[in-house]
Amino acid sequence: MISGCSKKTSGTTSDQSTDVTQGGAMQEETTGKTGSAGKKEVVIWDYFETDAQKEMMKTLIDGFNSSQTEFVASHVYVPFADYEKQLTLGVASGELPDLVILDGCDMASFISLGLFGDITGQTTDIEWNAYIEGPLSSTMKDGKHYGVPFATNCTALFYNKDMFDAAKLAYPDENTTWAQFREMAKALTKDGVIGFGNAGTNTDEGTFQCLQWIYTAGGSYTDIKGGVKAFDLMQNMIEEGSWSKESVNWTQSDVCNNFIGENLAMMQNGPWQIPGIAANAPDLNYGVTVLPKFDENSGQATSILGGENMGAVSKDDMSGAVAFIKYYDQTDIMIKAMQQYGSFPPKTEAAKDSYWTSDPIQKAFITQLNTSIPRGPSALWPSYSAAIQQGVQEVMTSAKTPEKAAEDTQAAVDAVE
Repeated sequence: MISGCSKKTSGTTSDQSTDVTQGGAMQEETTGKTGSAGKKEVVIWDYFETDAQKEMMKTLIDGFNSSQTEFVASHVYVPFADYEKQLTLGVASGELPDLVILDGCDMASFISLGLFGDITGQTTDIEWNAYIEGPLSSTMKDGKHYGVPFATNCTALFYNKDMFDAAKLAYPDENTTWAQFREMAKALTKDGVIGFGNAGTNTDEGTFQCLQWIYTAGGSYTDIKGGVKAFDLMQNMIEEGSWSKESVNWTQSDVCNNFIGENLAMMQNGPWQIPGIAANAPDLNYGVTVLPKFDENSGQATSILGGENMGAVSKDDMSGAVAFIKYYDQTDIMIKAMQQYGSFPPKTEAAKDSYWTSDPIQKAFITQLNTSIPRGPSALWPSYSAAIQQGVQEVMTSAKTPEKAAEDTQAAVDAVE
């Protein structure tokens, strides 16, 4: 483990990137300029692997280090597979960084473990109401702030325009109901093409995609029986052949590959797939809209939030962590970072930037974010997720009726303690 406490340093590199490998060894590389002696370190952990993500972090850290003279920031790469383990060990040993970037659905459990500290009193100058409600709530507990939303995304409905045109069907839009969506999928299921597919794999990735249907039906992650009509829809469409039976095994990448291959007319997926579609299928004529709503009297469908939060680690001196959070809170800084990252900014005003709103595909995700909610938030989220995904698997494979699956899943989530 690498200790990143706020302490006086000498000759520190301003953007020092340290790699903690699975074996615990460190691979260190330096990028950027050397900081002045006497500055306090601000160490950030992340699990970012792509070149775009690394460049985004370099830009953020260089910008922060150039913006003030009291602190010098650096970041440590920890492999995603080891992330929770390293954080849990760090809580026990006290060897932790100043800031942690982590999946938003994991933050509640680490707040409960005592990893993150209350920064409410040190951030009174942050306009918290400028943040999108869902991402913001995932960084809070009992009205207190423990960090800031870093990046946000959700899933929406992709559709193949050429297939809709050939079938003489109107494109789905914000008024499309479940009944209309089902009829569209049936009409498009022919000649080796299946109307719709999503990721129902037996992991939290599957919960991320499937839980929104339960919410849209009137349920929640603790009220499965209230959303039983979602199980009805899934099973009926799979048995009709208009919702791919392979969804039970598919990851989100699998779903996108089948959409690119024109094996699916519609898919549920996220904005991170857009660059891959552009690179691998530049001529694919497709659109994106919000997910179908329950019925004509319902509001916009719910989607489930993805993305990361940046939590401030609980320490006697959290001034460096707070300073970096305030730097990132600046709208122009956030916009630039998310453009590099390929995600959406969690502030309402930042998300209105023309970079996203001028593109109809990106704009559809911004609209969907308005009714997106976090997984949980709950310190026991992994247990809830496992119970929900078991129910989804049973429905998709017709191992149980929707009613029986909802009853058993409800019992499983009720048993989570």
